[in-house]
Amino acid sequence: MKKIIVPVDFSKHSEYALETAASLAKQHNSELIVMHMLEMSESIFSASSTERGQENAFMLMVANKKFETFLDQPYLEGLEVTPMVKYHKVLKEVAAVANDVRADLIVMGSRGHSDHDGIFTGSNTEKVVRYSNTPVLVVKSELKSTNFEQIVLATDFSEDSAPAIKKALELLLKLSKKTTLLHINSPNLSFLSTDEIDEKIETFLKLAKLKETDVSIARISDHNIEDGVSSFAKRQQADAIAMITHGRKGLSHFFGGSISEDVVNHSKLPVITFKL
Repeated sequence: MKKIIVPVDFSKHSEYALETAASLAKQHNSELIVMHMLEMSESIFSASSTERGQENAFMLMVANKKFETFLDQPYLEGLEVTPMVKYHKVLKEVAAVANDVRADLIVMGSRGHSDHDGIFTGSNTEKVVRYSNTPVLVVKSELKSTNFEQIVLATDFSEDSAPAIKKALELLLKLSKKTTLLHINSPNLSFLSTDEIDEKIETFLKLAKLKETDVSIARISDHNIEDGVSSFAKRQQADAIAMITHGRKGLSHFFGGSISEDVVNHSKLPVITFKL
């Protein structure tokens, strides 16, 4: 990984993200791009150009001072860190910047839906996940280590998902010693017999040009995808969960935005999302 973007609002949760990103950057010799979006009032857009310029200059000065303190961390020593300030609190911009600088990963903190202040509420995290073509790693708390032993990647083994899964594995196999592809048989979706699942997996592996020896494969049944992913990850003592998402396209599909975003919001484990 050459570049990692970390959106921050100077909160404790963005500190968790920064420290996580720093650990990954040291492992992979990556540049850190630390991005802050200025929270501007609606009135500024109707103000004169002079007033806008003065407020922009003031807010930029405040942001730069916060950056100096926020980035004064021992775990950033020896790393290439590039601060970046954007003028609009638009979460699409995170995905756009990641695309422009060809970042390999976005790391961001999230409070989930229990809190409603700041940038990194659950709904805002969902927006980054939904719009980003760059993989997004969402963390909820301080991680003890980024030397992941196992990551669980949920999939329906559909033919359409084969290219995305193969691409996701390129990153996941760098981040973790073991990646398990998990199929969840749920009554809420098209329930399959064991023979049907095995046939589907066999077809998928051929399309993805993978062998069962390349990755671990697990099959379980549960009431819904979110519960199945969480319970399996807990039983396996996994370090992180990975999901493929369509964003808002095709909500009836296994990879519908609602499923991935529910996992992102409710999982206590770090979640890595990849867009199909």
